[in-house]
Amino acid sequence: MKPLISRLAAAALLATAAMLAQAQLSIEITGAGASRLPIAITDFSGERVISLALTSVIRADLERSGRFNLVNAASGPMDENTPPNFPDWKNRGADALAAGSLVSLPDGRYETRFRLYDIQKQTAIGGLALAHTSNQLRATAHRIADTIYEKLTGERGIFSTRIAYVVKSAGRYELQISDADGNNAQPALASREPIISPAWSPDGSKLAYVSFEQKKPVIYVHDLATGKRHVVANFKGSNSAPAWSPDGRKLAVVLTKDGNSQLYLVNADGSGITRLSSSTGIDTEPQFSPDGEFIYFTSDRGGSPQIYRQPLAGGATQRITFDGSYNVTPRPSPDGKTLAFVTRDGGRFRVAVMDLATRQVQVLTDTAKDESPSFAPNGRMILFATEVGGRGVLAAVSVDGRVKQRLSVQAADVREPAWGPFLNK
Repeated sequence: MKPLISRLAAAALLATAAMLAQAQLSIEITGAGASRLPIAITDFSGERVISLALTSVIRADLERSGRFNLVNAASGPMDENTPPNFPDWKNRGADALAAGSLVSLPDGRYETRFRLYDIQKQTAIGGLALAHTSNQLRATAHRIADTIYEKLTGERGIFSTRIAYVVKSAGRYELQISDADGNNAQPALASREPIISPAWSPDGSKLAYVSFEQKKPVIYVHDLATGKRHVVANFKGSNSAPAWSPDGRKLAVVLTKDGNSQLYLVNADGSGITRLSSSTGIDTEPQFSPDGEFIYFTSDRGGSPQIYRQPLAGGATQRITFDGSYNVTPRPSPDGKTLAFVTRDGGRFRVAVMDLATRQVQVLTDTAKDESPSFAPNGRMILFATEVGGRGVLAAVSVDGRVKQRLSVQAADVREPAWGPFLNK
């Protein structure tokens, strides 16, 4: 693994592999939570009008989270108005039950209703009614899974969120966006030149990234609804590592226009450049804290790549990591309490997390070439890139290290993941 502070130069030399346009990520769950809540999801009455994709997606979402154990519900469809036989479901081992229906509407759309039950308390605890088209069936299923997850865990579900990543194939790079489960992948940009460092705007409407289309690294902001984009930074030398401010108005970037890689702030329209750091080392990989008060970044100013924190209002820069000689790619959790990063551990590069209050560090992964960690918007999972068999794959791990997933596109090289924000905050 190359030092990340020189990754821009390395990216220009990346080799190519076989192409898979419209490729879907497949997910392999390689671990699960120690304590999982048993839940039954019956087939919804009427869903065969379209397909069984509705309940199969709900079940897959909940199972993939590592928080639930699916109880066999193969007793036929059950709608939301049918009173459950609570003793029977209790004997089957279920603590919760979801049942529902799908009906056709006069305007050609469909309406899906569901109800969630607490089996132990023998009562309904939630439900939802959603009108949708057949093309919105998966999105409807993700919303129902999000509702179930939040009702039963108290945390927002992330099944309706999206992820961005770069697929490298024969002479071609695609910046793709898919559902959080890897399905419904769509290319936002295709290029013969490398694309790196995608970063979601806080409202999920835009992506900033670095493209080498101009034969050098240039930072763009890309509007996902219109497909229009504009250059944010194209200064002399390298322009890299964009990171959005929490209000979406500014980007922290890394420029070499004045010498070594240093941190700068620039407005999202490309105006108003301001220098943030002035060190004799290489400063790179900036990330805002969720409250916007600090910039975390990687620097070799102390003799080896380590993570530092600089207050935006002024004040002393603080070194954050001390264990080991290589700690890079800081990613603060959405609540600002935890920092994910990549650490060199026994010659292997792994994803670790630090409790910022106690400074305790836990290495989460058992792979060897991890990079680009990215928190899910509820802070529960971390998406990252790693390498298996010489090929880039995406993987995810829970913040306690217990739940592990691998997401792969067959015969393609996948890198640079970024987990998008909650939509409709």
